[in-house]
Amino acid sequence: MLSCWGAYVVFFAFLSVAPAQNPAPQQSAPRGSTTTADYNDAYRKFDQTLSFLRERNARQYAIDAAKGVDEASYVSIGGIEQWVTIRGEDRSNPVLLFLHGGPGDVTNPWSFAMFAPWEAHFTVVQWDQRGAGRTLSKSGPSVASTMTLDRMRQDGIELAEYLCKHLGKRKVIMVAHSFGTILGSRMIRERPDLFFAYVGTGQVADETQNYTAAYEVLLKKARDAGNQQALDELNSIGPPPYTNGEGYGVQRKWANRFEGADQFLYGTLGLALVAPGYSVRDLNDSIDGQILSGERLVPQTRSETMKELGLKFAIPMFFFEGTEDFTTPTELARKYLEAIQAPRKEFVPISGGHFAVFMNSDQFLRELVAHVLPLAGGH
Repeated sequence: MLSCWGAYVVFFAFLSVAPAQNPAPQQSAPRGSTTTADYNDAYRKFDQTLSFLRERNARQYAIDAAKGVDEASYVSIGGIEQWVTIRGEDRSNPVLLFLHGGPGDVTNPWSFAMFAPWEAHFTVVQWDQRGAGRTLSKSGPSVASTMTLDRMRQDGIELAEYLCKHLGKRKVIMVAHSFGTILGSRMIRERPDLFFAYVGTGQVADETQNYTAAYEVLLKKARDAGNQQALDELNSIGPPPYTNGEGYGVQRKWANRFEGADQFLYGTLGLALVAPGYSVRDLNDSIDGQILSGERLVPQTRSETMKELGLKFAIPMFFFEGTEDFTTPTELARKYLEAIQAPRKEFVPISGGHFAVFMNSDQFLRELVAHVLPLAGGH
């Protein structure tokens, strides 16, 4: 969710103002001005409110330990400690491993409310990947040199092996979003024996064609909507490739605008602030991870075509795609699935765009239960 960076930076500038321990004596401030003491008092009250809401949410989303599982801990994976959460209402349910996108865009800090209904049907596992979120907070930026697609593929395989052993399962279900689909496709190709099925959403299909395809569908959407501002801005940058970030920024702007993702993206900030067990520090870790992951991983994915992603798989393949995804275009994902050989494959449309798995998580869950859950019999 690189399009959120500007909002994050401004937000953090406010939240990072810690209360002064021993503020120096100050002269009386002019009437109507704001003093350091005022800021400190406002921060304390804000922090107290957040603490109250976190405690309330912890109670509201609590898992019954007698039947379910609720774990959040560091697991030794790939030679470093990596942050993994495991939540489900019934240990007998199949395990669903969710791979976040970005790269580096951890979902652990804000997805608790969206995934809560899923936990009645699955034991949901989220993982802060190498160089992201709490994993980055633990390892520090020195891990950067190890952030390769091959190393992270192996991290994911080690995690799947751990989950099977730790939770007493034969296999797990994989759901991967955006960048996570690049990582997930590598994992299932190497170790199909660990997975019942693959579900890609915001599915990457061909990075060499992605922005060109997205530009064309954005132009069509702008024309159909009669949005002259969008047409003017898109025509001014022309089709990709671009020599600087301006053109890609315009595409992201209108992709998010047309998908209705702007409100969702900013809303994740509020959810992260009131998530049980999380804090402002986790927001800072999240943005640090997105920056580092973008620097290290985006250059490694620019040449990914359908061939590199894989055309032959040994497990059932599902693409749950937003009907209007202008980030990883819906029709490009459909063409990729058509080219794939697999024992079973199915394209399942979900109302929404690139973030349909979150913005329409109820429909996504219904489709998971209908199409994928039956494949995990005898899990």
